[in-house]
Amino acid sequence: MTYVSFLFSGCDSKLYSFPKELTEIIFSPFAGFYFRNMKKRDAANASLVNKYNLPVPRYTSYPTLPFWNETIDTDRWLKNVKTRFAESGENGISLYIHLPFCESLCTYCGCNKKITTNHTVEAEYIDVLEQEWLMYKKLADHPIVIRELHLGGGTPTFFSAENIERLLQIIFKGCKVHLQNEFSVEGHPNNTNPQQLSVLYRYGFRRISYGVQDNDSQVQQLINRVQPFENLEKAVRNARDAGFTSINFDLIYGLPCQTTSTITATINKVTELKPDRIAFYSYAHVPWTSRGQRLFDEHDLPAPEEKMKLYLLGKKLFENLGYSNVGMDHFALPGDELFKAGQQGRLHRNFMGYTTQKTAILLGLGVSAISDTGNAYAQNDKSIHNYYTAIRTSEPAVIKGYFLSNEDIDFKKYILDIACTGKTTFKAEHLSTIKRYALTDLEILENDELIEFGEAGLSVTPLGKHFTRNICKAFDMHLQRNRAGIAKSLFSNAV
Repeated sequence: MTYVSFLFSGCDSKLYSFPKELTEIIFSPFAGFYFRNMKKRDAANASLVNKYNLPVPRYTSYPTLPFWNETIDTDRWLKNVKTRFAESGENGISLYIHLPFCESLCTYCGCNKKITTNHTVEAEYIDVLEQEWLMYKKLADHPIVIRELHLGGGTPTFFSAENIERLLQIIFKGCKVHLQNEFSVEGHPNNTNPQQLSVLYRYGFRRISYGVQDNDSQVQQLINRVQPFENLEKAVRNARDAGFTSINFDLIYGLPCQTTSTITATINKVTELKPDRIAFYSYAHVPWTSRGQRLFDEHDLPAPEEKMKLYLLGKKLFENLGYSNVGMDHFALPGDELFKAGQQGRLHRNFMGYTTQKTAILLGLGVSAISDTGNAYAQNDKSIHNYYTAIRTSEPAVIKGYFLSNEDIDFKKYILDIACTGKTTFKAEHLSTIKRYALTDLEILENDELIEFGEAGLSVTPLGKHFTRNICKAFDMHLQRNRAGIAKSLFSNAV
């Protein structure tokens, strides 16, 4: 079957049934819920799903991207980074390196990527990354301490072992490594090999995240990510043999032609490999920004009610297997550091998702990479040509960004607190603003038993934990003040 034809081949006719054992009232991360095993409650619960299934940001930043400025004062940005380098001291910084290349297009993917089978692009890209890193290193008046490092993509394991080593030599040269470091990498099960893993391990990497998404052959064909289970099994074995101590699987629910039976089979099969943590993401259908998603027949996508069932079933299966829900969309075994951070109130959230590390600055290197200094954001150009041009002229490649006001910083903390710990405390000077812009939403959330709040602060109920995005939205002052001016299509739906 050719690439184009199988994308439009459609789904087999399948019966959708809700597993009888799922009777707990548990809500999905994006406004899902469990039906009570009581018919009189079904209509009310269905009403809640419809009520909260609205376009909502994912809150990996605040303010969110639509409110950033389309230009940025690069001199001010560089001064800001210099200040944050100085403040970071021995606590260290976080680094995110975007490696955009993929050999084939996964049609569900909303990431910035460059599709090519020409591996000669690796050397040139590393050359430019080196120039960008050196430009930033010059701003530091002491050796930079690297505490957190993540290689994301794209497909980082597109790069050869030799080029991965060359990149890491460049990054670590003249820098210190924090004793409590966390280095992680994203890998594709089809192309991650022992040589790459050996190099990564020698440079301190101990966690790898494999993009599994789904193990069903039909779903894999529809999303153009065909990877036999044997490849995943081999990739996991190779990582553990190399010394990696934390293995994550990314799974997605809501993909075309997924059913409760196929996702049950996927979860039961991949958890045979005992990953330490699992990210169970909701498929975000945003074809207006991700053109590959236009290849889907939208009739093949599960309806919100069916998508909800997929999440609830997955959550139940993970919990039965000993995984605990951490944050909005992660599950971890008790021995994993993410679980420990959640239990100890140390969980943090940034553009890399949930993390156990919190540093003064997250610096993003590479095309489209985003940096967060705590009081400012900046994003590199999304065009690889423009990114190369800027760096080669010794200019930062940032093209948009945002400098936070004092109010932004405080409300960012409220949103991070809710996303990471499920509670927050209000400052007295913000009560009038909260009353004016958020009170109506908070009262509705409280009436639905999702939160408890007063002048002192807010706590998320067990029922409301999985409506976290909707609760965070109440404290999004940019969105609250611009309800009429923000197009609904900017964000994916909560379910």
